[in-house]
Amino acid sequence: MKMFLALVTLLILATVGWLAFSLRNTAPEVRFATAKVEDLVDTLNTNGKVEPISWIALRAERAGRLIDVRVQKGSTVTAGAIVGAMEDLEMQAALEAAQARLAQVEGEAENVSKGGRASLRSELEGNISRLRVQIANAEVELSSTERLVARKAVALQEAERMRANILVLREQLRGLEETKKSLVSAGDRQAAAARIQEAKAAVAQAQSQLERRNLRSPIEGTVYQIDLRSGAFLNAGDLIAHIGKVDLLQVHVYVDEPELGRVSTGQSVTVTWDARPGKEWTGQVEMLPTQIVPLGSRQVGEVLVKIANPNNSLPPGANVNVAIRSQTAQRATTIPKEALRRENGVTGVLLLDNDKVIWRPVQTGLSNALRTQITRDLRPGDRVALASDLPLRTGSLVKPVLENSSK
Repeated sequence: MKMFLALVTLLILATVGWLAFSLRNTAPEVRFATAKVEDLVDTLNTNGKVEPISWIALRAERAGRLIDVRVQKGSTVTAGAIVGAMEDLEMQAALEAAQARLAQVEGEAENVSKGGRASLRSELEGNISRLRVQIANAEVELSSTERLVARKAVALQEAERMRANILVLREQLRGLEETKKSLVSAGDRQAAAARIQEAKAAVAQAQSQLERRNLRSPIEGTVYQIDLRSGAFLNAGDLIAHIGKVDLLQVHVYVDEPELGRVSTGQSVTVTWDARPGKEWTGQVEMLPTQIVPLGSRQVGEVLVKIANPNNSLPPGANVNVAIRSQTAQRATTIPKEALRRENGVTGVLLLDNDKVIWRPVQTGLSNALRTQITRDLRPGDRVALASDLPLRTGSLVKPVLENSSK
């Protein structure tokens, strides 16, 4: 009997040993990471939209056809530079009429300055020249006659007759000269000058009215949006172009309401854009939100960030990724975020103890996208189980697989 009992006991022990060996060798593989010491930056990752700090929207002041576009996207313009021009047939016709009127009155004024109408002035000058020649010839003839009278070769009455004829000719000459002077009076010259000034004012006014068709930039900057081409018809108020200074940009950063407590002015910010992988823009938080607004299914505050934009490489209107660097923990003990678990409302980890796991409550500090600071109850070098679908609990046998400690 004793022999039988001994054999049964040995059999039971062997069975238990075999079961323990089997369980040990069939334990599930579980990934583990090692707690390490590092400087951990608390980074808030979100999204935002870029726009210039200083910008204007140039719009059509009236309806009409766009006849000229002088810039394109990316063009740099000075204040007052012409961006485009609208068609204005009425003002163009008014300018041409005013210019024609100015040419007319300037021609009339030239005639006035020269003494009147050219044909009449020419006729008078011809008659005056002929009279002067007649008078000169008559005076020569009178001189000869007077010598003959002195010799008693010619009667005195002949000389008297010739003198009377010269007086008549001189009187005719004086009359023609007076007529020539009377062709243009001082009043005529003043009136001609006044007509010129009036015509010039009309031209200037028409040019000013026509100038309104030119669409000018009120500021110096870069054209960062323009989609119009010559020939497009515009209504009053239609957008022509967006113009702004793009070497320094502002980003409207959308921060979820629960995360706003992590943000303060002056914090460093890094911006990335999916269209340019590997490129970063840096700046800092300038202003915190004054209200919470809906953004799709989110409730967010708009944090204002300023960033430098060297070479104007980030276009306004871009949707960007934003990382706000809120705090830094020096020489912190950290583990991957996926190692954290919740049991009965308590945060903790499953710690590797030989070939088993044990539950260890921990206290967390800062975190970033991948890692979390552990401020209590965990030491560097401790190995913690990473997330898995296995129903692990204290005492569970495991076959540990060590992950890269940097993960």
